[in-house]
Amino acid sequence: MASDAELAAMRRAIELAATVLGTTNPNPAVGAVVLDAIGEVAGSGATRPVGNAHAEIVALAAAGDRARGGTMVVTLEPCRHTGRTGPCTEAIIAAGIRRVVYGVGDPFDAASGGGDALRTAGLDVEPGVLRDEVTPDLSPWLTAVRRRRPYVTWKFAATLDGRTAAADGTSRWVTGPDARRDVHRLRALSDAVVVGIGTVLADDTHLTVRDWPTTRQPLRVVVDGKARTPTSARILDDAARTLVAVGDDADPERVKRLRETGAEILELPRRDGQVDLGALLAALFEREALVVLLEGGATLAGGFVRRHLLDAVVGYHAPALLGAGPPVLADAGVGTIGDAIRLTLVDVAPIGADVRLTSVLDRGER
Repeated sequence: MASDAELAAMRRAIELAATVLGTTNPNPAVGAVVLDAIGEVAGSGATRPVGNAHAEIVALAAAGDRARGGTMVVTLEPCRHTGRTGPCTEAIIAAGIRRVVYGVGDPFDAASGGGDALRTAGLDVEPGVLRDEVTPDLSPWLTAVRRRRPYVTWKFAATLDGRTAAADGTSRWVTGPDARRDVHRLRALSDAVVVGIGTVLADDTHLTVRDWPTTRQPLRVVVDGKARTPTSARILDDAARTLVAVGDDADPERVKRLRETGAEILELPRRDGQVDLGALLAALFEREALVVLLEGGATLAGGFVRRHLLDAVVGYHAPALLGAGPPVLADAGVGTIGDAIRLTLVDVAPIGADVRLTSVLDRGER
């Protein structure tokens, strides 16, 4: 059983992991603390941007010789494979660590089994420590790796009566500046941001992170079955990479013009008359986009819901009423109240004058 010192160290590791969310992708954001032989903190750290040291290596470097005979406390099971960096298990063994405590097992086939490798080397290993506290921030990465598709969060902004724009089409701004800034936080945490062609045509959206600190821009993705994206659209500029997903039956001349803008064009099959969203997510996963933010309108969101491709919903609700205008969600395949898609509300927070509701679809993956 984990000691009080180890529990405190795990909570510190969770805090450290939270500070690097969105900076380590496609690697998970992990925190680690090394306790010396008498249980005092000798070093700590969090995963650095992809290609650099994992959290365990950062913490061992900070601990130095004090790591020998000590305990490694880490939010995720140490990896045992060589990827962009070497195996963390080998570094832990070489440092003379005698005990390893971790929160969640690694579901990535090539990296999992680190706990077993450490036991084989003679270390005492305790898994599952504070698992429920560790899981929330790691959940998007864990879900993506388990399903081999990105974790998808749908974000929307609406009035209290569920309208995203007025009857005349005006939509700027439904919510206030604080809520809009919070959306940039969500973008900064994401590997890709997805919209439909309707949003591009209506708003000429840019989809970059502007009002939140970031060291990278997410991939901008347009779902555009007929290749109607104007070549002058802001989403095609050089502020970030852009992928336009078109139907495999799109007009070849339009596709050619889009390619000439420098955007990546992905031709996908159609399913029920629309671009196959499952195929799109598979393609994004191959491009190491594990965390996706869906900012598309009602039609695109309805398609994701119908195909059971959503994992979370973040709704920004403005204290306003319109009584008419576009709804938040189009046909989602729900015909009766018994078929309603029920979510678990995990957070309610005031954001300026608005309220943010965060919900998740619980599929029993823990």
